[in-house]
Amino acid sequence: MRYTQLRAFHHVALHEGFSRAAEALNQTQPSVSDQVRRLEQAHDTLLFLRERRQVRLTAAGEDLFRLTREFFDVEERIGDFLEHSRSAITGKLRIVADSALHITAAVGRFRAAHPKVFVSIHTGNTAEVLQRLRDYEAEIGVVGNIDPAPDLDLVDLGRSPIVALVRKGYLPEGKAALGFNDLQSHPLIFREQGSRTRANLEDEARRRKLPLAPAIEVEGREAMREVVASGAGIGFVSEAEFGHDDRLVSVPIEGMSLAMSEALVSLKARRDVPVIRAFQKSIAGVAQPF
Repeated sequence: MRYTQLRAFHHVALHEGFSRAAEALNQTQPSVSDQVRRLEQAHDTLLFLRERRQVRLTAAGEDLFRLTREFFDVEERIGDFLEHSRSAITGKLRIVADSALHITAAVGRFRAAHPKVFVSIHTGNTAEVLQRLRDYEAEIGVVGNIDPAPDLDLVDLGRSPIVALVRKGYLPEGKAALGFNDLQSHPLIFREQGSRTRANLEDEARRRKLPLAPAIEVEGREAMREVVASGAGIGFVSEAEFGHDDRLVSVPIEGMSLAMSEALVSLKARRDVPVIRAFQKSIAGVAQPF
Protein backbone atom coordinates (compact mmCIF):
# COMPACT_ATOMS: atom_id res chain seq x y z
CA MET A 1 0.00 0.00 0.00
CA ARG A 2 1.40 3.37 -1.05
CA TYR A 3 0.36 6.84 0.02
CA THR A 4 -0.31 7.84 -3.61
CA GLN A 5 -2.65 4.86 -4.02
CA LEU A 6 -4.62 5.74 -0.90
CA ARG A 7 -4.84 9.38 -1.99
CA ALA A 8 -6.09 8.36 -5.44
CA PHE A 9 -8.74 6.07 -3.91
CA HIS A 10 -9.83 8.78 -1.46
CA HIS A 11 -10.31 11.41 -4.17
CA VAL A 12 -12.22 9.04 -6.45
CA ALA A 13 -14.56 8.24 -3.58
CA LEU A 14 -14.77 11.89 -2.52
CA HIS A 15 -15.46 13.23 -6.02
CA GLU A 16 -17.49 10.19 -7.14
CA GLY A 17 -15.54 9.66 -10.32
CA PHE A 18 -12.10 9.11 -11.81
CA SER A 19 -12.10 12.14 -14.10
CA ARG A 20 -13.08 14.56 -11.31
CA ALA A 21 -10.52 12.98 -8.99
CA ALA A 22 -7.82 13.36 -11.65
CA GLU A 23 -8.72 17.03 -12.05
CA ALA A 24 -8.56 17.61 -8.29
CA LEU A 25 -5.18 15.89 -8.07
CA ASN A 26 -3.85 17.57 -11.23
CA GLN A 27 -3.12 14.15 -12.72
CA THR A 28 -4.32 12.23 -15.76
CA GLN A 29 -7.31 9.93 -15.44
CA PRO A 30 -5.31 6.82 -16.51
CA SER A 31 -2.77 7.57 -13.76
CA VAL A 32 -5.47 7.76 -11.08
CA SER A 33 -7.18 4.62 -12.41
CA ASP A 34 -3.88 2.75 -12.36
CA GLN A 35 -3.15 3.71 -8.76
CA VAL A 36 -6.57 2.52 -7.60
CA ARG A 37 -6.24 -0.69 -9.60
CA ARG A 38 -2.81 -1.40 -8.00
CA LEU A 39 -4.30 -0.84 -4.53
CA GLU A 40 -7.12 -3.32 -5.27
CA GLN A 41 -4.72 -5.88 -6.72
CA ALA A 42 -2.22 -5.60 -3.87
CA HIS A 43 -4.92 -6.46 -1.35
CA ASP A 44 -7.18 -8.57 -3.55
CA THR A 45 -10.11 -6.32 -2.68
CA LEU A 46 -12.63 -4.70 -4.98
CA LEU A 47 -13.17 -1.11 -3.86
CA PHE A 48 -15.36 0.27 -6.68
CA LEU A 49 -18.13 -1.07 -8.85
CA ARG A 50 -17.52 0.35 -12.31
CA GLU A 51 -20.75 0.68 -14.25
CA ARG A 52 -20.49 2.45 -17.58
CA ARG A 53 -19.49 6.03 -16.68
CA GLN A 54 -20.40 5.72 -13.01
CA VAL A 55 -18.50 4.29 -10.08
CA ARG A 56 -19.90 3.15 -6.76
CA LEU A 57 -18.12 2.10 -3.61
CA THR A 58 -18.32 -1.54 -2.60
CA ALA A 59 -18.89 -2.42 1.04
CA ALA A 60 -15.11 -2.72 1.47
CA GLY A 61 -14.72 0.63 -0.31
CA GLU A 62 -17.20 2.28 2.09
CA ASP A 63 -15.23 0.98 5.06
CA LEU A 64 -11.92 2.15 3.61
CA PHE A 65 -13.38 5.56 2.71
CA ARG A 66 -14.34 6.11 6.36
CA LEU A 67 -10.75 5.41 7.32
CA THR A 68 -9.21 7.60 4.61
CA ARG A 69 -11.49 10.48 5.57
CA GLU A 70 -10.09 10.23 9.09
CA PHE A 71 -6.55 9.74 7.79
CA PHE A 72 -6.54 12.81 5.50
CA ASP A 73 -8.32 14.91 8.12
CA VAL A 74 -5.50 14.11 10.56
CA GLU A 75 -2.96 14.91 7.84
CA GLU A 76 -4.56 18.34 7.37
CA ARG A 77 -4.55 18.96 11.10
CA ILE A 78 -0.87 18.01 11.27
CA GLY A 79 -0.14 20.51 8.50
CA ASP A 80 -2.06 23.22 10.34
CA PHE A 81 -0.18 22.41 13.56
CA LEU A 82 3.22 22.56 11.88
CA GLU A 83 2.33 25.80 10.10
CA HIS A 84 1.23 27.32 13.40
CA SER A 85 4.39 26.11 15.13
CA ARG A 86 6.51 27.55 12.33
CA SER A 87 4.81 30.92 12.61
CA ALA A 88 4.96 31.05 16.41
CA ILE A 89 8.19 33.02 16.33
CA THR A 90 9.83 34.14 19.54
CA GLY A 91 12.94 36.12 20.41
CA LYS A 92 13.77 39.68 19.46
CA LEU A 93 13.86 41.83 16.35
CA ARG A 94 16.31 44.74 16.32
CA ILE A 95 15.56 47.49 13.81
CA VAL A 96 17.85 50.42 13.05
CA ALA A 97 16.27 53.12 10.92
CA ASP A 98 17.07 56.55 9.61
CA SER A 99 13.34 57.12 10.16
CA ALA A 100 10.89 54.71 11.76
CA LEU A 101 7.96 56.47 10.04
CA HIS A 102 8.46 54.26 6.97
CA ILE A 103 7.81 51.04 8.89
CA THR A 104 5.38 51.88 11.67
CA ALA A 105 2.47 50.13 9.92
CA ALA A 106 4.63 47.05 9.24
CA VAL A 107 5.74 46.92 12.89
CA GLY A 108 2.09 46.91 13.96
CA ARG A 109 1.27 44.06 11.57
CA PHE A 110 4.33 42.12 12.66
CA ARG A 111 3.52 42.44 16.36
CA ALA A 112 -0.10 41.41 15.78
CA ALA A 113 1.09 38.25 14.02
CA HIS A 114 4.03 37.52 16.37
CA PRO A 115 3.20 38.87 19.83
CA LYS A 116 6.01 36.90 21.50
CA VAL A 117 8.75 38.79 19.66
CA PHE A 118 10.32 41.77 21.43
CA VAL A 119 10.94 44.61 18.98
CA SER A 120 13.51 47.35 19.57
CA ILE A 121 13.86 50.33 17.22
CA HIS A 122 16.91 52.59 17.18
CA THR A 123 17.73 55.51 14.92
CA GLY A 124 20.89 56.23 12.98
CA ASN A 125 22.13 57.57 9.68
CA THR A 126 22.75 55.32 6.69
CA ALA A 127 26.38 54.60 7.58
CA GLU A 128 25.42 53.62 11.13
CA VAL A 129 22.53 51.43 9.97
CA LEU A 130 24.71 49.46 7.55
CA GLN A 131 27.51 49.10 10.09
CA ARG A 132 25.17 47.68 12.73
CA LEU A 133 23.67 45.24 10.24
CA ARG A 134 27.10 44.01 9.17
CA ASP A 135 28.22 43.74 12.78
CA TYR A 136 25.15 41.54 13.51
CA GLU A 137 23.85 44.16 15.95
CA ALA A 138 20.53 44.45 14.10
CA GLU A 139 18.32 42.26 11.94
CA ILE A 140 16.56 44.97 9.89
CA GLY A 141 17.70 48.38 8.66
CA VAL A 142 15.83 51.24 7.01
CA VAL A 143 17.95 53.60 4.92
CA GLY A 144 17.60 56.20 2.20
CA ASN A 145 19.09 56.31 -1.30
CA ILE A 146 21.18 53.18 -0.97
CA ASP A 147 22.81 51.43 -3.92
CA PRO A 148 22.50 47.63 -4.24
CA ALA A 149 25.32 45.72 -2.56
CA PRO A 150 26.28 42.05 -2.95
CA ASP A 151 25.76 41.27 0.74
CA LEU A 152 22.38 42.98 1.15
CA ASP A 153 18.74 42.20 0.45
CA LEU A 154 16.83 45.39 -0.35
CA VAL A 155 13.08 46.01 -0.40
CA ASP A 156 11.92 49.31 -1.89
CA LEU A 157 9.70 51.36 0.42
CA GLY A 158 9.08 54.18 -2.06
CA ARG A 159 10.36 57.65 -2.94
CA SER A 160 9.62 61.03 -1.41
CA PRO A 161 10.86 64.56 -2.32
CA ILE A 162 13.24 66.42 -0.02
CA VAL A 163 11.59 69.47 1.55
CA ALA A 164 12.68 72.29 3.82
CA LEU A 165 11.55 72.21 7.44
CA VAL A 166 10.79 75.46 9.27
CA ARG A 167 9.05 76.65 12.40
CA LYS A 168 5.53 77.99 11.86
CA GLY A 169 5.76 81.73 11.18
CA TYR A 170 9.47 81.55 10.33
CA LEU A 171 8.96 82.55 6.70
CA PRO A 172 7.24 85.81 5.71
CA GLU A 173 3.46 85.55 5.42
CA GLY A 174 2.44 84.25 1.98
CA LYS A 175 5.82 82.58 1.37
CA ALA A 176 4.81 79.00 0.60
CA ALA A 177 7.93 77.76 -1.17
CA LEU A 178 11.67 78.36 -1.40
CA GLY A 179 14.00 78.39 -4.37
CA PHE A 180 17.32 76.60 -4.07
CA ASN A 181 19.11 79.97 -4.25
CA ASP A 182 16.98 81.22 -1.33
CA LEU A 183 18.65 78.74 0.97
CA GLN A 184 21.83 80.82 1.08
CA SER A 185 19.87 83.60 2.79
CA HIS A 186 18.98 81.51 5.84
CA PRO A 187 20.89 79.71 8.57
CA LEU A 188 20.86 76.04 7.60
CA ILE A 189 20.60 73.18 10.06
CA PHE A 190 22.26 70.02 8.75
CA ARG A 191 22.42 66.58 10.22
CA GLU A 192 25.76 64.91 10.84
CA GLN A 193 28.03 63.60 8.09
CA GLY A 194 26.66 60.24 6.94
CA SER A 195 23.12 61.57 6.50
CA ARG A 196 21.96 60.81 2.95
CA THR A 197 19.59 63.78 2.97
CA ARG A 198 22.53 66.08 3.69
CA ALA A 199 24.69 64.33 1.10
CA ASN A 200 22.02 64.80 -1.58
CA LEU A 201 21.69 68.51 -0.82
CA GLU A 202 25.45 69.04 -0.83
CA ASP A 203 25.77 67.16 -4.15
CA GLU A 204 23.05 69.36 -5.67
CA ALA A 205 24.76 72.49 -4.34
CA ARG A 206 28.07 71.45 -5.92
CA ARG A 207 26.33 70.72 -9.20
CA ARG A 208 24.83 74.21 -9.16
CA LYS A 209 28.14 75.74 -7.98
CA LEU A 210 26.18 77.24 -5.11
CA PRO A 211 27.90 76.31 -1.85
CA LEU A 212 25.69 75.58 1.13
CA ALA A 213 27.28 75.63 4.57
CA PRO A 214 25.45 74.64 7.74
CA ALA A 215 25.14 77.20 10.47
CA ILE A 216 24.29 74.40 12.90
CA GLU A 217 25.15 70.71 12.71
CA VAL A 218 23.19 68.26 14.86
CA GLU A 219 23.24 64.51 15.33
CA GLY A 220 20.00 62.76 14.52
CA ARG A 221 16.72 63.74 12.92
CA GLU A 222 14.89 64.40 16.18
CA ALA A 223 17.60 66.78 17.37
CA MET A 224 17.42 68.60 14.05
CA ARG A 225 13.63 68.95 14.39
CA GLU A 226 13.97 70.43 17.88
CA VAL A 227 16.53 72.99 16.74
CA VAL A 228 14.30 73.95 13.79
CA ALA A 229 11.32 74.25 16.15
CA SER A 230 13.31 76.80 18.17
CA GLY A 231 13.37 79.07 15.11
CA ALA A 232 17.13 78.80 14.63
CA GLY A 233 16.93 78.12 10.88
CA ILE A 234 15.95 75.70 8.15
CA GLY A 235 16.33 71.94 8.25
CA PHE A 236 15.66 69.27 5.65
CA VAL A 237 13.77 65.98 5.57
CA SER A 238 12.04 63.80 3.01
CA GLU A 239 8.36 64.66 2.78
CA ALA A 240 7.39 61.17 4.01
CA GLU A 241 9.38 61.80 7.20
CA PHE A 242 7.70 65.08 8.10
CA GLY A 243 5.24 63.34 10.41
CA HIS A 244 2.94 65.32 12.72
CA ASP A 245 4.30 68.31 14.60
CA ASP A 246 2.14 71.41 15.10
CA ARG A 247 5.23 73.54 15.59
CA LEU A 248 6.67 72.85 12.13
CA VAL A 249 5.84 73.38 8.47
CA SER A 250 7.25 71.57 5.45
CA VAL A 251 8.13 73.86 2.53
CA PRO A 252 8.79 72.65 -1.03
CA ILE A 253 12.04 73.69 -2.69
CA GLU A 254 11.20 74.91 -6.19
CA GLY A 255 13.34 73.98 -9.15
CA MET A 256 14.81 70.94 -7.37
CA SER A 257 13.85 67.36 -8.07
CA LEU A 258 15.81 65.69 -5.29
CA ALA A 259 14.02 62.80 -3.66
CA MET A 260 14.85 60.15 -1.11
CA SER A 261 14.20 56.50 -1.85
CA GLU A 262 13.81 54.42 1.28
CA ALA A 263 14.68 50.74 1.49
CA LEU A 264 14.33 47.94 3.98
CA VAL A 265 17.74 46.30 4.30
CA SER A 266 18.96 42.99 5.71
CA LEU A 267 21.97 40.75 5.26
CA LYS A 268 21.65 38.06 2.59
CA ALA A 269 23.61 35.74 4.88
CA ARG A 270 20.77 36.01 7.42
CA ARG A 271 17.77 35.78 5.08
CA ASP A 272 16.67 32.47 6.67
CA VAL A 273 16.47 33.95 10.18
CA PRO A 274 12.77 33.52 11.12
CA VAL A 275 12.20 37.04 12.49
CA ILE A 276 13.73 38.59 9.36
CA ARG A 277 11.55 36.51 7.04
CA ALA A 278 8.48 37.30 9.11
CA PHE A 279 9.12 41.05 9.10
CA GLN A 280 9.68 41.05 5.35
CA LYS A 281 6.26 39.41 5.00
CA SER A 282 4.80 42.27 7.03
CA ILE A 283 6.15 44.64 4.38
CA ALA A 284 4.92 42.47 1.47
CA GLY A 285 2.12 43.98 -0.57
CA VAL A 286 3.18 47.56 0.02
CA ALA A 287 6.78 47.23 -1.11
CA GLN A 288 8.68 45.56 -3.90
CA PRO A 289 12.08 43.81 -3.86
CA PHE A 290 14.89 45.41 -5.87
